[in-house]
Amino acid sequence: MAEDPRDWEIETRAVRGGLMRTEHGEISEALFLTQSFAYDTAQSADERFAGNAPGFIYQRFGNPTTQMFEDRLALLEGAEQCKATASGMAAVQLSLMGLLRAGDHLVAGRALFGSCRWIVSEWLPRFGVETTYVDATDLEAWKNAVRPNTKVFLVESPANPLLEVTAIGAVAEIAHAAGAKLVVDNVFATPLFQKPLALGADIVVYSATKHIDGQGRVLGGAILGAAELMTEAYKDMHRHCGPALSPFNAWVLLKGLETLDLRVRKQTDNAGKVADAIAAHPKARRTLYPGRADHPQAAIIANQMTGGGNVVAFDLGDRAAAWRFLDALQIVDISNNLGDAKSMATHPCTTTHRSMPEAERLEIGLTEGWVRMSVGLEGPGDLVRDVSRALDAA
Repeated sequence: MAEDPRDWEIETRAVRGGLMRTEHGEISEALFLTQSFAYDTAQSADERFAGNAPGFIYQRFGNPTTQMFEDRLALLEGAEQCKATASGMAAVQLSLMGLLRAGDHLVAGRALFGSCRWIVSEWLPRFGVETTYVDATDLEAWKNAVRPNTKVFLVESPANPLLEVTAIGAVAEIAHAAGAKLVVDNVFATPLFQKPLALGADIVVYSATKHIDGQGRVLGGAILGAAELMTEAYKDMHRHCGPALSPFNAWVLLKGLETLDLRVRKQTDNAGKVADAIAAHPKARRTLYPGRADHPQAAIIANQMTGGGNVVAFDLGDRAAAWRFLDALQIVDISNNLGDAKSMATHPCTTTHRSMPEAERLEIGLTEGWVRMSVGLEGPGDLVRDVSRALDAA
């Protein structure tokens, strides 16, 4: 009897899920750098375009390498279907616009990545979509924000940059009672540590640029969910609006998935050690890490996450202290990316969340003293020494 990939352990899924070998029997997945595909006859072309025969048509619609990435990530996530996109922000935009129409209402957690906040606050209103922002940890706020025309709830959990965690199952129940869909950005948790679909979410989005690549090479994104909803909401938009992931990037991301489990678990181990060192230092006014018992949503984390991830946030009081810390780092890079093999730290107010008005940053507690650090694969002793030395300088 053939093995069912859904029965595999997650490490096996990450290495072998979606594998589609050619007649040559290659071990490393084939890279199909082609824009279009040929047909044996005019009738076979007609049948493919009509959807009556299997096969690929055009790279924007689908590609064998991209499909392997989509199938593997869907298997890791426990989703029926995945649509890969050219970037994480393409995934966020597509995930929302495929579910919303003019006159609809969106409820979103206040704590969003700067570009996500721009899409919700500046882009969607151009198409007649209104948004209400809520404290994502306040279930009554979600309930009170619902209107007759509410169609989508949007949340990041853990959120960027202060790692706020939302009770996904409870919010999903509120959304479904209102006839709305819940979209969850699961980037910080990765498919390893949190399963939003199993908790009740309808759609999960990723920036594959982060942990899935994990080595600073390419951009990519993904949307995942049930096959019927994915087809209804995204098939035509994905095909006609052109957010397709390139085959080369898909191939790189496939190779990233092979080591995702090893990398993220090691990064998480390192992050726990770094977070403890920061929390113990007198210069850190506050330290937030989902793997620590003093996280404000520790009870929720224990219920829905199996690991803390690799991102730590800490408050040094003001911009001058934060910048002194960053400038004193000798191993950790100053960079706005995250999920990389190399450790990186950034000042969100002047980088990732720069486009947010100050009043909106203050709503989520993001003041000038906060630093966000993505912990990498370096030796934990080296990282703790570098961070401690930089904290002394702050």
